[in-house]
Amino acid sequence: MSSMTTRWPGPVRQHLAALRALLVLTVLTGVAYPLVVMGIGQMLFPSEANGSLVRSGGQVVGSSLLGQAFADAQGNPLPQWFQPRPSAAVDPSVKNDPGYNPLFSGASNLGPSNPDLIKTIQDRRAAVAAFDGVPAASVPPDAVTASGSGLDPDISPAYADEQVNRVARARGLDPAAVRALVAAHVQGRTLGILGQPRINVVELNIAIAQLH
Repeated sequence: MSSMTTRWPGPVRQHLAALRALLVLTVLTGVAYPLVVMGIGQMLFPSEANGSLVRSGGQVVGSSLLGQAFADAQGNPLPQWFQPRPSAAVDPSVKNDPGYNPLFSGASNLGPSNPDLIKTIQDRRAAVAAFDGVPAASVPPDAVTASGSGLDPDISPAYADEQVNRVARARGLDPAAVRALVAAHVQGRTLGILGQPRINVVELNIAIAQLH
């Protein structure tokens, strides 16, 4: 066979060499490398490699990387749950969609001086203040602004603390116990220097349900 190929024209031999290289690289980079990386991920980082899933009562209820809306069928926030920040990931075909739809991840793309955004923030501030029973001036920024992805799972400790009395009242719990639970779920800066202290809303709500 090799003697036959040597008699083939140069362009044919070049194409055969290219085909062999393609097959070898396909096996190495398309099969072997992904399997090795997947194996390393499963051994060293099994939770992250499988989507950072969050479980409650033995059931998967979400991911620690994706926020969720805690609202009723009309999109109204439920007082017994800690609420996430607003989400622009809204399905326009669903009436009163509260957001956090991964298929529509994204921001509003409105600039800080946009009058529509300014009015939206003002309306959100008034609604959050009334819902939590606090002065409008004390509402933190993440309670009225959406994240760039619309799927942010975290809120600031200030926003979580603002909601303590409302959640405790709705569940008939001691506010001090709820506040202690919030403090226990504060995550510090990544590597001690990146980002801000934060609280994962899904994980906090699982804990508050167990406390109840």
